[in-house]
Amino acid sequence: MRIELATEPGDPDRPNEDYASVALPASGQGGSLVLLDGVTPPAGDVGCLHSVPWFTARLGGALGELSVSRPDLTLPEILAAAISRTADTHRDTCDLSHPRTPQATVVLARWDAERVSYLVLSDSALLVAGPGGAVDAVLDPRLDELPATVCELRDAVRALPRGSAERRALGREYAAAVEALRNADGGFFTAAADPAVAARAVTGTLPRSAVTALAALTDGAGRWVETFREGGWADCFALLRKDGPRGLVERVRELESADPDGTGFPRGKRHDDAAVVYAEL
Repeated sequence: MRIELATEPGDPDRPNEDYASVALPASGQGGSLVLLDGVTPPAGDVGCLHSVPWFTARLGGALGELSVSRPDLTLPEILAAAISRTADTHRDTCDLSHPRTPQATVVLARWDAERVSYLVLSDSALLVAGPGGAVDAVLDPRLDELPATVCELRDAVRALPRGSAERRALGREYAAAVEALRNADGGFFTAAADPAVAARAVTGTLPRSAVTALAALTDGAGRWVETFREGGWADCFALLRKDGPRGLVERVRELESADPDGTGFPRGKRHDDAAVVYAEL
C-alpha cells in the first residue's frame, strides 16, 4: 500500500486551515482517509472563541476515529456524530447558531475487503481510480450552481484591481450574497455545528475490486484543474501517481506565482491552503 499526504498554507504567516489524515486499523483490514478544508471567516465577530484550525483538528480527529472504530455506522452517520461531538466541546462557550461558526468542507472515504464508501460535502474533491485506469471525480456541484446574479457579482469583483476600494466594496456585497446561501436550501452546505447537514453530502459505495487508488484534494490543490486548467481530473491523478501530493502542490504554487494578481486566472486568493491525500489500496 502506498499512502502519501501533503499540505501547505497559502500564507506562511497564517495557520493552515486544511486537515488531512489516514487511519489504518491494527487489524490490517481496510482503512479510512479524512480531508477537511476549513472555511476562512470574514473579519469581525463569528460567535466563537476558537479558530478554524482548532475546529478542523477536532472534527477531523473525530471523523478518523469513528470511521475505523464504528464500522456499523454509515459515513453520513459518522459525519453527523463527529459534528455533534465537536459542537459539544464548545457549545457552552460559543454561539453555534452564528452563520460563521467554524466550519469546513469534507471528504471522507473508508474501505475494507469488500467495499469502498465515500462522502463529499462542498468543494473539495475525491478522485477514484479503477483497475482499467479510468478515473472518476466525485464532486459536490452546488457551489458551481449558485444563482446567476451571485456568479455575476463574483466575476465583477475579480475583474477589479486587487487592493482597490471598488474591489473591496463590491467584494463585501458578493460575500453577503454568498453568506445568504451558506447552509440554506437552494445554496450549498458545509460541516459546522448542525449534524443534519450530513444528509446533504454526496455519497456512494463501490465494490473493493473496482477501486485501485483514491486521491482527495482541497480546492487549493484542485486549482490545477479548476482554476489553471492544466488538465482534467484524470491528468491530475496521473500527476499524483508520478510526482505525489507534494509535486502537485508545488506545481500549483508555481502557477499561482506566475499569475500573482489573478489577471490570467481569476481567483479569490492569490494562494490558498492546499492539502492532498493519495492512497493506493
